[in-house]
Amino acid sequence: MHIVILGCGRVGATLAHELEERGHSVAVIDKDPTAFRRLGSQFAGRRVTGLGFDRDTLVEAGLPEAGAFAAVSSGDNSNIIAARVAREVFGVRHVTARIYDSRRAEVYERFGIPTVASVRWITDQMVRRLLPSGAEPLWRDPSGELLLSEVTLAPAWVGHRVSRFQEVTGVRVAFLTRLGEATLPTAGMVFQDGDLVHVLMYRDRVAEVEAACVRGPEPR
Repeated sequence: MHIVILGCGRVGATLAHELEERGHSVAVIDKDPTAFRRLGSQFAGRRVTGLGFDRDTLVEAGLPEAGAFAAVSSGDNSNIIAARVAREVFGVRHVTARIYDSRRAEVYERFGIPTVASVRWITDQMVRRLLPSGAEPLWRDPSGELLLSEVTLAPAWVGHRVSRFQEVTGVRVAFLTRLGEATLPTAGMVFQDGDLVHVLMYRDRVAEVEAACVRGPEPR
């Protein structure tokens, strides 16, 4: 998968190397060309100088073909604008933004953009939000067969009951993250726009569950 990163500070450079080591192609955008020194000579991806919310810059970085976008520059406003452009203009499915002011997290989550606050940022959190559902489980049992993973739901699931999702996919919804707060699902709870859904599922069902998340609920 091709992944575009905005910001080549310590966070962006670390994330770029982490993703490249996992076999993904990576492009890094930064308005300061000297920032790319942090990537070192071994980085094989693209280095694109420009603003992260500029359309031409994003096209040069390969965003139209990208499966994920991470905005980790030093500016909250730049990050959320770029993330919204990636999601709403280019239709990138897996988008996440780093923020410094955690008080803004609730506002950003309403845009449907998962955020990672600076005070609790780690590479693993960002990777889990960029890669396809189930690719990086939050937890697995000792046998490796049962996974706790964060999945991304298609807009078609909004307004449908959690119980319907469990019926269609065969998974168990462990909890939701809604407006930055973890919530245990109830029998009548319905999905809202921006919900992050954490499910328990068997390892051999990951591809099937991912397809159901993208497809949406089927007619009864």
